[in-house]
Amino acid sequence: MNFKDEVNVDAVAQDSLEKLGYKQEMTRSRGLVQILFTIVLNAMTYPLVAFGLTSPIATSLIGGGPAVMIWGWILVSVLTQTLALSLAEICSKYPTSAGTYYWCYRLASPRTRLLCSWINGWLTVVGGWTVDLSVKFATAQLVVAGVGIYYSEWDATALQTYVIFLGVTAIAGIFCIFFNRLLPTIDIICACWTGLGIIVISICLLSKAAVGRHPASFALGNFDPSFSGWTPGWSFFIGTLPELNHVSAYTFSSIGMITHMAEEVYNPSEILPKAITWSVPIGSLTGVLFLLPILFTLPDVNTLLQVSSGQPIGVMFTLIMGSRAGGFGLVSVHLFGIGMFCSMSTSCAGSRATWAFARDKAIPFHRRFSKIDPSLGDVPVNAYALSTAIQVLLGLVYLGSSAAFNAFAGVAVMCLGASYAMPIAISLMDARRDMHDAPFNLGSFGTVINAVAVLWIMFVTVLFSMPAVIPVTRWSMNYASVVFWGFGVISAAWYMINGQFYYRGPPIQEEPTSSSGSSALN
Repeated sequence: MNFKDEVNVDAVAQDSLEKLGYKQEMTRSRGLVQILFTIVLNAMTYPLVAFGLTSPIATSLIGGGPAVMIWGWILVSVLTQTLALSLAEICSKYPTSAGTYYWCYRLASPRTRLLCSWINGWLTVVGGWTVDLSVKFATAQLVVAGVGIYYSEWDATALQTYVIFLGVTAIAGIFCIFFNRLLPTIDIICACWTGLGIIVISICLLSKAAVGRHPASFALGNFDPSFSGWTPGWSFFIGTLPELNHVSAYTFSSIGMITHMAEEVYNPSEILPKAITWSVPIGSLTGVLFLLPILFTLPDVNTLLQVSSGQPIGVMFTLIMGSRAGGFGLVSVHLFGIGMFCSMSTSCAGSRATWAFARDKAIPFHRRFSKIDPSLGDVPVNAYALSTAIQVLLGLVYLGSSAAFNAFAGVAVMCLGASYAMPIAISLMDARRDMHDAPFNLGSFGTVINAVAVLWIMFVTVLFSMPAVIPVTRWSMNYASVVFWGFGVISAAWYMINGQFYYRGPPIQEEPTSSSGSSALN
């Protein structure tokens, strides 16, 4: 695309944005290549982090073992694709950084749209904060795992892990604030690094296999649900919680990041749907390529779960590679680098969501948090600072209870999932009348795809409220639902105090001839 084409495309995008009710404040600097590489980065990252911590590995093995890990991954990916397709269709018609809460406002009836957009906006913002928090903490725990390879007697305290998390947060902040203009290029570098890391890890694991190799019957078919206490069918879905957690969390993060950066993309109505649609298959294929070598060379499970530091991935790679140097190289060089790159992407998503909601006067001190700093490349610095400050405060929960803190990853999925299901459900209830002229149109399959997506999110929300094992103790309790409703109470309280008096929704231009929201939610 030459300069003249960029100017023409920018002019069309700016005009379209003004029709949606907003002024162009961000600089459009991302084309299809940059967005696709950003998607590749996030989609490739989630399988690498998904099985890097004790809880996900233990949950999958308790739920049924290798068969759950591989087939659960594929099942979750297929069902999540219906969500991506549904959102791509809506995004093609309303490509704004406001994202799903704007969509709710446009699709719902005049009587309900204000409350729907308020609820959805807070779900989006809280989901963005918590998924970013989860990624950064996972990256910090990878550091702990790497150090533990050479210092096996070191058992990192909660405070030490928290300090490492602060370091990861600071590094991501430096890049996102001071090198914003370079982020499209950094995204491409990150995606290449991630792809190379997956290839290297897979080759190394399969070639060394120091603890032996398993037959295909074990890697692809071993299923033992007896450890969970649940029935075999439900145990299978409990075992997919790591896949749900990370496929959903990082895919949702990818979709959110894309939509919230809509005003930084050249031709959003065309580029964004393509990027959203491709996010799931890219990540799914990456997950399969990453999981298979692990399942065929998996060390003794009891050995992994007895690691004193609670971070088995370092021990797992060390045992498979047959040396500390090999294990340290895979964890530190590849996985930590990938985690840092993903932290930058999720940080951008969280800050843009915060900025967009503040722009529509839904966040306390909205005038301050809706400002853009042109000197730093149109970075919403204040919104980024708010997002980071909240994550740092939420991270303090880890010092008191790791079980309660682990709920934040589940909360991210529940919040983002609910925020994405709302506009799809509203459109369905209005017989999809608003989607007939969407540039990316699902056609006659739209109703079925939308319905499956909504039902899937409803099921995921219930599943994330369940404990992995029964009977339940205070250590095995799943606190995600508690934290989810806690944020809901805070949002409702702020609406009663402030929102009902000052929040008027996105500044859309009314279309008298449109049937938008004519019957939805009436």
